[in-house]
Amino acid sequence: MLFTHHPRYADLTPAQYAEGLAWLRRMGMVTVTGRPVVEIGESELMETGPAGTVPRVRWSRAAEEAREAIGAAGEQALLRLLRQGGVPHVRHVAAESDAYGYDIEAARSISERAHLEVKSTTDPTRLVIHLTRHEYEIMTADAEWCLAAVLVGGDGNALNVATVDRGWLGSAVPGDRAEHGRWESARLEVPAHAITPGLAMETWRVLPDLLLPSRPVWALQLSPLESV
Repeated sequence: MLFTHHPRYADLTPAQYAEGLAWLRRMGMVTVTGRPVVEIGESELMETGPAGTVPRVRWSRAAEEAREAIGAAGEQALLRLLRQGGVPHVRHVAAESDAYGYDIEAARSISERAHLEVKSTTDPTRLVIHLTRHEYEIMTADAEWCLAAVLVGGDGNALNVATVDRGWLGSAVPGDRAEHGRWESARLEVPAHAITPGLAMETWRVLPDLLLPSRPVWALQLSPLESV
């Protein structure tokens, strides 16, 4: 009943889910009770082994929930900053739908508008983001689209905010190499030259610099990253 009627499981048929579970059991990745035998963490993805080997990958619901919490905290922190900065129109569209391809609408006037896609992290040493195909396609079609990187502190507030260069994003995403295959999500490590402190469009600054701390962040040291 759940697989048939719940919208979160509408991507596959019940038979396909059953076959998927059977395959995981045959591969030894799931116990007979349906529990995973491994956990996934970001640090595992960064482990290196002999040349040509595939890194061991682990997943856990707790880690996924933590990433989602960081993402939500970043959006809320940026919403607070925008309102503190006196932006008259602020709308959290991500709370309504994922279809927009960005998270926040901000505008001072008809000519000063921004569609902000928020990527949040708790690590000040490197900036790694996950960009979906839908977000990328909205970026290429929408001149007001902007990617805001938010460093989230332990209290849930923004420790820093920066803008990621659109041109670099366009050059960094993978290309579709076959007619019947296309990328849907890309993990990108953003270099220092593609990160601009503050939050600004080409013609106006979305946030006054005085609202943002001057703490240097990202691409300064090598350290494991917790990012969304």
